[in-house]
Amino acid sequence: MKKTIVLCLLILSVIGVTAACGKDTKNTTPTATPTEAAPTEAPTETPTPTPSPVPDVSLKDVFAAHGLKVGTCLTTTMTDNAAYSKLITQQFTSVTMENDMKPDYLFNQDKSKAAGDLVVEFNPNMNKMLDWAKENGMAVRGHTLVWYSQTPQWIFHEDFDEAKPFVTREVMLKRMESYIKQVFEKLKEEGYIDLIYAYDVVNEAWMEDGSMRSAMNPWYSVIGEDYIWQAFYFANKYAPASIDLYYNDYNEQYKTDTLEKFVKTLVDENGNYLIDGIGFQAHLYTQDSLTDYFKTVDQLSKLGLKIQLTELDICLGKYQMPKQPNAKNLAAQGVFYYDLINGLFERIDAGTLKMDALTFWGFADGMSWRKGYSPLLFNQNYQKKPAFWGAVQVRDLAGFDYKEEDK
Repeated sequence: MKKTIVLCLLILSVIGVTAACGKDTKNTTPTATPTEAAPTEAPTETPTPTPSPVPDVSLKDVFAAHGLKVGTCLTTTMTDNAAYSKLITQQFTSVTMENDMKPDYLFNQDKSKAAGDLVVEFNPNMNKMLDWAKENGMAVRGHTLVWYSQTPQWIFHEDFDEAKPFVTREVMLKRMESYIKQVFEKLKEEGYIDLIYAYDVVNEAWMEDGSMRSAMNPWYSVIGEDYIWQAFYFANKYAPASIDLYYNDYNEQYKTDTLEKFVKTLVDENGNYLIDGIGFQAHLYTQDSLTDYFKTVDQLSKLGLKIQLTELDICLGKYQMPKQPNAKNLAAQGVFYYDLINGLFERIDAGTLKMDALTFWGFADGMSWRKGYSPLLFNQNYQKKPAFWGAVQVRDLAGFDYKEEDK
């Protein structure tokens, strides 16, 4: 009986082992025991970039590095205001009176009638600004002697009376000589002559079509086409050698060939120039072509005379189509200023351009004669614009990195 039980147990054991070997191995693959996740590091804060310090740079230092004076136009509103005056002395080394050295402000009609000759008399504002320039170490551009505009009409008439006819050519030439002589004599007598480094002898005498300005130009009407030559002859005769004599005009990029041809006539009997330089007023727009502008610079530089930008401002947009002073347009203006000044510096440093001064026609948009175009280096709150950084050649702040999403 025991044998029978033992035998049964052995048979069951064999069956169990056989059944175990026949199971699906997929179901017998051991499940991996999950491992404990490594502790997560606390997130680190992304450091806020430290803004680059705004460069402490001035126009006068940047331009001096290339041998240039840098200037602004000037009024008594500016000299009488401490903040404006401080800004000017910090940034500029030269000034040009916006109005008070123009012919309208230089003559005394009653004294002229009494004397039988033009009598030059400096006005109080002119003296005030010349004194300010002397006190603040500023050089001065004289602007201007002979101009069709802002000139009293009575100086061209008999007995200095507009109701009477024009004087003859010979009389007007004598008056012109007397006038120019007196200006330089009075500057010397009153202690200002050493302030003046350049003088616009004739202003805006040519038209874009190549003709001489004749309409409403009594200098032309009374003296004739050679009135420009005569003015430079007298200025060369009476101005000290320390003062450079300039012809000044606007839209110079459209008058290039005319100016080149005309300047070659301003020579004395020995073929020597009566003129020292050409003033480009440089009233430009951000949509102007700098390539074309530099063609004018390069062409007239070959005359061997000095070139100055005398009234520089760069309007947003184009003629009679101003653009708004938003971020995009101000950036474009900054780039334009940068490229213009950089191109001039390159030519000066290479010796192909004789330039010793550049004048901006003001410094803040709110005081500009073209304020609707926001043309200057500081905004209406006297804060530096990209235009300023372009002028001082700080590329990173001049508007080159403007992106549409920055608006």
